[in-house]
Amino acid sequence: MSNPSTVEKTISYIFLILVGVLLASPFLYMISIALASDATTVKSAFTFVPLEFQWSNFYTIFTNNNLGTYLKNSVIITVITIVGSVLSASVVSYGFARIKARGSRFLFIVLLSTMMIPGEVTMVPQFIIFRHLDWINTFYPLIVPSFFAGAFNVFLIRQFVMSIPKSLDEAAMIDGMGHPGIYWKIIMPLTYPILAAIAIFSFSYNWGNFMGPLIYINDPEKMPLALGVQLLTTVGGGQMPPWNLVMIASLFLTIPMVLVYLFGQRYVYEANISGGSSGIK
Repeated sequence: MSNPSTVEKTISYIFLILVGVLLASPFLYMISIALASDATTVKSAFTFVPLEFQWSNFYTIFTNNNLGTYLKNSVIITVITIVGSVLSASVVSYGFARIKARGSRFLFIVLLSTMMIPGEVTMVPQFIIFRHLDWINTFYPLIVPSFFAGAFNVFLIRQFVMSIPKSLDEAAMIDGMGHPGIYWKIIMPLTYPILAAIAIFSFSYNWGNFMGPLIYINDPEKMPLALGVQLLTTVGGGQMPPWNLVMIASLFLTIPMVLVYLFGQRYVYEANISGGSSGIK
């Protein structure tokens, strides 16, 4: 097959640039609204390019609207859930991939079958359990489940671990190393790309998680950023929400996810490849 001509490349690049601008336009419009003045916000006279640049909006939202508190809560929840997701899923997947036991394949299929259960089905039972544990209005319902390995994460890591030669395990066992040592010193370093992908997935879900905090968090001082953005839009007396401040909070909600995916997309790609490269064995 001949290489594409210069004209074909130019047309392809122009098309991709146009598509990129089209997809980025809502984000650019968000920035424009974030820089709009209060007078423009009241009139809802937003333009794609701000009529004025009111940089003090960034100061106002931190001093008068608890954005710093929302960010802190989101960071706490997200960091702990990332650690819990990576550690629990890697331990469970190592057991399924390396430890042969009667019924392990059946248990793995049962684990995967839990992915077919809609979240709406388990929402009420989970709430009842957490209420009996007196965990309502705490971070525990948002953090603790991450330490019970998710089926999707286990599947991805297991498929990756199964591609690692078992001769490494056998050599380590000859040297007197047990399963904990093999997992920590051999498997964990080799599965860094897939663990990074799991961390990215966990970050994207928990940083923008709205439904969980909406159900379990009542105190504004404990709300994460996703719920705090919604709180900013709630004003009484028929007043217009401060859309410029809402858009600033939305920027803090969006930009970290974009940056994390931008710098970690190769790990996500490798995760998709490894996850689909082999079946259930």
